[in-house]
Amino acid sequence: MSQLVPFLTEDPLPPSRNRRSPVRWTVAALGVIVLIVAGVWAVSTVRSLAPEERAAVAAGQPVDVVVDSGDSLSTLAATLAEAGVVASASGFLATAELDERASGIGPGVYSLQTGMDPAQVIEAMLDPATRAAPLVLPEGLRLDETLRITSERTGLPLADLEAAVVDSGDLGLPEWSAGRAEGFFFPASYDVIPGRTASEVLGAMVGRFDIAADEISLEKRAKRTGLTPYEVLIVASLVQAEAAPEDFRKVARVVYNRLEQGMKLQFDSTVNYALRQDTFFLTEDMLTTSSPYNTFVIDGLPPGPINSPGQEALDAALNPAKGDWVYFVTVDPETLTTRFTADYDQFLEWKQKFRDTYAATAAPQAP
Repeated sequence: MSQLVPFLTEDPLPPSRNRRSPVRWTVAALGVIVLIVAGVWAVSTVRSLAPEERAAVAAGQPVDVVVDSGDSLSTLAATLAEAGVVASASGFLATAELDERASGIGPGVYSLQTGMDPAQVIEAMLDPATRAAPLVLPEGLRLDETLRITSERTGLPLADLEAAVVDSGDLGLPEWSAGRAEGFFFPASYDVIPGRTASEVLGAMVGRFDIAADEISLEKRAKRTGLTPYEVLIVASLVQAEAAPEDFRKVARVVYNRLEQGMKLQFDSTVNYALRQDTFFLTEDMLTTSSPYNTFVIDGLPPGPINSPGQEALDAALNPAKGDWVYFVTVDPETLTTRFTADYDQFLEWKQKFRDTYAATAAPQAP
């Protein structure tokens, strides 16, 4: 007979000592978690292998695709798929990875169509004709010129742009600008993106100014020179208007030498700004124009920038050349050839030669 028989009983068994064991509960909980994770992984794997779902879009519909600076091919693929240009992001990406030219697709706005083949998309985006022409702002534009060109290129009403300048809180201007926008719409090339508001378009120009200002450490270097950043911007605008880039630093030195000696600046460019004109020859009446920007009348710097200077002019205002010049004359308006001197008589001689040359070229030719 088995020796277990004496131990058998019909009475209820005593409770197990392991029923409430924390170890067993922990093991069981971990098992459940593992099952859940495995299930999620299985579902994700199945979905990744399934064809991408996309809302049906009629083929041949025009669509503008915006590629931002720094976008990867994966980002571009997703953008194209979302716009319906290609059937799937993975399909475009697979084609792009086999075509090394795809890496040359740069930022911009591209005019494409829905339902295109990935290879066709790459060809189209590499064709300059497909990319929308950018808005190009050259150095030295006055505020009114900047707004006019921007309106013409973007289609935004001029009134909307002017209103955005007046209510400048959304433009991202530096605190030291005191809300004044003149001088901050940086000269550069900008993509024209449909649907952007006047404040967004102008704000992008201010953002580009911030980049340039950071690159040359504008605020830090302004403190070293004893100027405010805004004063540096004013000087840079004068430099931009008065000479060619190779003479920027000399013009900046003339500005500082005149200010230090208590001389009026007497810059033609400031009178042109006051009169909203551009001429190399100012009449006596123009020189007496009543304006806080007429440096033939006022002392010191004008109250604000007279244009939007480029980075070279900003840097020149922070790093003027060494010299004792207090006069300069642009002797050739076409080449902007400029001569500098500390001698007043020499200045008058050059100035008269320029007037004679200008009068000769401006006079009507005999038939």
